[in-house]
Amino acid sequence: MLSDNLIMLRNIKGLSQEDVAEVAGVSRQAYAKWEKGDTLPDVEKCAIMAEYYGVTIDSLWKTNEPVNGIPVSPAPKGKHIFGTVTVSERGQIVIPKEARDLFNLTGGTRLIVLGDEGEGLALLPAESFERTLRETLARATKIREE
Repeated sequence: MLSDNLIMLRNIKGLSQEDVAEVAGVSRQAYAKWEKGDTLPDVEKCAIMAEYYGVTIDSLWKTNEPVNGIPVSPAPKGKHIFGTVTVSERGQIVIPKEARDLFNLTGGTRLIVLGDEGEGLALLPAESFERTLRETLARATKIREE
Protein backbone atom coordinates (compact mmCIF):
# COMPACT_ATOMS: atom_id res chain seq x y z
CA MET A 1 0.00 0.00 0.00
CA LEU A 2 1.18 3.53 -0.74
CA SER A 3 1.45 4.68 2.88
CA ASP A 4 3.58 1.68 3.88
CA ASN A 5 5.85 2.12 0.84
CA LEU A 6 6.34 5.84 1.54
CA ILE A 7 7.35 5.09 5.12
CA MET A 8 9.69 2.28 4.08
CA LEU A 9 11.39 4.26 1.29
CA ARG A 10 11.82 7.32 3.49
CA ASN A 11 13.35 5.23 6.28
CA ILE A 12 15.67 3.42 3.86
CA LYS A 13 17.06 6.81 2.82
CA GLY A 14 17.22 7.96 6.45
CA LEU A 15 15.07 11.01 5.82
CA SER A 16 12.57 12.90 7.94
CA GLN A 17 9.01 13.59 6.85
CA GLU A 18 10.03 17.23 6.52
CA ASP A 19 12.85 16.33 4.11
CA VAL A 20 10.54 14.36 1.84
CA ALA A 21 7.72 16.90 2.08
CA GLU A 22 10.12 19.53 0.77
CA VAL A 23 10.95 17.34 -2.25
CA ALA A 24 7.24 16.79 -2.93
CA GLY A 25 6.48 20.49 -2.51
CA VAL A 26 3.97 20.00 0.32
CA SER A 27 3.88 20.70 4.03
CA ARG A 28 5.16 18.15 6.50
CA GLN A 29 1.60 17.79 7.79
CA ALA A 30 0.27 16.99 4.30
CA TYR A 31 3.02 14.44 3.78
CA ALA A 32 2.35 12.88 7.21
CA LYS A 33 -1.28 12.34 6.15
CA TRP A 34 -0.05 10.37 3.11
CA GLU A 35 2.00 8.11 5.38
CA LYS A 36 -0.96 7.64 7.73
CA GLY A 37 -3.22 6.84 4.80
CA ASP A 38 -5.58 9.69 5.74
CA THR A 39 -5.17 11.36 2.33
CA LEU A 40 -3.66 10.44 -1.02
CA PRO A 41 -1.24 12.47 -3.13
CA ASP A 42 -2.30 13.51 -6.62
CA VAL A 43 -0.72 11.92 -9.68
CA GLU A 44 1.83 14.72 -10.06
CA LYS A 45 3.05 14.27 -6.47
CA CYS A 46 3.19 10.49 -6.96
CA ALA A 47 5.36 11.01 -10.03
CA ILE A 48 7.68 13.29 -8.04
CA MET A 49 7.94 10.74 -5.22
CA ALA A 50 8.52 7.82 -7.61
CA GLU A 51 11.26 9.72 -9.45
CA TYR A 52 12.89 10.79 -6.18
CA TYR A 53 13.00 7.23 -4.86
CA GLY A 54 13.95 5.72 -8.24
CA VAL A 55 10.87 3.49 -8.45
CA THR A 56 7.90 3.37 -10.79
CA ILE A 57 4.56 4.92 -9.86
CA ASP A 58 3.03 1.43 -10.09
CA SER A 59 5.50 -0.02 -7.60
CA LEU A 60 4.94 2.93 -5.27
CA TRP A 61 1.28 1.88 -5.00
CA LYS A 62 1.82 -1.90 -5.16
CA THR A 63 1.87 -4.04 -2.04
CA ASN A 64 4.71 -6.55 -2.26
CA GLU A 65 4.32 -9.96 -0.69
CA PRO A 66 6.31 -10.03 2.56
CA VAL A 67 9.31 -12.35 2.61
CA ASN A 68 9.13 -14.51 5.74
CA GLY A 69 6.88 -11.89 7.32
CA ILE A 70 9.30 -9.06 6.55
CA PRO A 71 7.80 -6.21 4.48
CA VAL A 72 9.52 -5.60 1.16
CA SER A 73 10.03 -2.12 -0.26
CA PRO A 74 9.32 -1.28 -3.89
CA ALA A 75 12.14 -2.34 -6.20
CA PRO A 76 14.13 0.27 -8.13
CA LYS A 77 13.14 0.93 -11.76
CA GLY A 78 14.06 -2.02 -13.93
CA LYS A 79 14.42 -4.32 -10.91
CA HIS A 80 11.72 -6.71 -9.73
CA ILE A 81 10.72 -8.69 -6.69
CA PHE A 82 8.58 -11.60 -7.82
CA GLY A 83 8.03 -13.16 -4.41
CA THR A 84 9.25 -16.44 -3.04
CA VAL A 85 9.33 -19.90 -4.58
CA THR A 86 9.83 -23.30 -2.97
CA VAL A 87 12.43 -25.78 -4.16
CA SER A 88 10.94 -29.24 -4.67
CA GLU A 89 12.56 -32.48 -3.51
CA ARG A 90 14.07 -32.80 -7.00
CA GLY A 91 15.51 -29.27 -6.93
CA GLN A 92 12.86 -27.76 -9.19
CA ILE A 93 11.24 -24.35 -8.81
CA VAL A 94 8.36 -22.69 -10.58
CA ILE A 95 9.30 -19.25 -11.85
CA PRO A 96 6.36 -16.89 -11.19
CA LYS A 97 4.16 -16.18 -14.22
CA GLU A 98 4.83 -12.43 -14.03
CA ALA A 99 8.58 -13.13 -14.34
CA ARG A 100 8.08 -15.65 -17.16
CA ASP A 101 5.96 -13.14 -19.08
CA LEU A 102 8.32 -10.21 -18.52
CA PHE A 103 11.40 -12.16 -19.59
CA ASN A 104 9.63 -14.20 -22.28
CA LEU A 105 10.50 -17.52 -20.64
CA THR A 106 8.74 -20.41 -22.32
CA GLY A 107 9.21 -24.17 -22.34
CA GLY A 108 12.69 -24.99 -23.62
CA THR A 109 14.22 -21.63 -22.68
CA ARG A 110 17.83 -22.18 -21.63
CA LEU A 111 19.08 -20.42 -18.52
CA ILE A 112 22.52 -20.24 -16.93
CA VAL A 113 22.49 -20.73 -13.14
CA LEU A 114 25.15 -18.62 -11.43
CA GLY A 115 26.00 -18.76 -7.76
CA ASP A 116 27.77 -16.71 -5.16
CA GLU A 117 28.22 -18.51 -1.85
CA GLY A 118 27.62 -15.29 0.06
CA GLU A 119 24.76 -13.89 -2.01
CA GLY A 120 22.89 -16.80 -3.59
CA LEU A 121 21.78 -17.81 -7.07
CA ALA A 122 21.00 -15.88 -10.25
CA LEU A 123 19.46 -16.99 -13.53
CA LEU A 124 20.57 -15.49 -16.85
CA PRO A 125 19.42 -16.21 -20.39
CA ALA A 126 21.98 -18.61 -21.85
CA GLU A 127 22.22 -16.70 -25.14
CA SER A 128 23.07 -13.43 -23.38
CA PHE A 129 25.68 -15.08 -21.16
CA GLU A 130 27.26 -16.94 -24.09
CA ARG A 131 27.36 -13.76 -26.22
CA THR A 132 29.12 -11.86 -23.43
CA LEU A 133 31.58 -14.72 -23.04
CA ARG A 134 32.37 -14.76 -26.78
CA GLU A 135 32.85 -10.97 -26.83
CA THR A 136 35.17 -11.13 -23.82
CA LEU A 137 37.24 -13.91 -25.36
CA ALA A 138 37.46 -12.02 -28.68
CA ARG A 139 38.72 -8.89 -26.87
CA ALA A 140 41.27 -10.95 -24.93
CA THR A 141 42.50 -12.59 -28.14
CA LYS A 142 42.77 -9.21 -29.87
CA ILE A 143 44.77 -7.75 -26.97
CA ARG A 144 47.18 -10.73 -26.98
CA GLU A 145 47.72 -10.31 -30.74
CA GLU A 146 48.61 -6.62 -30.44
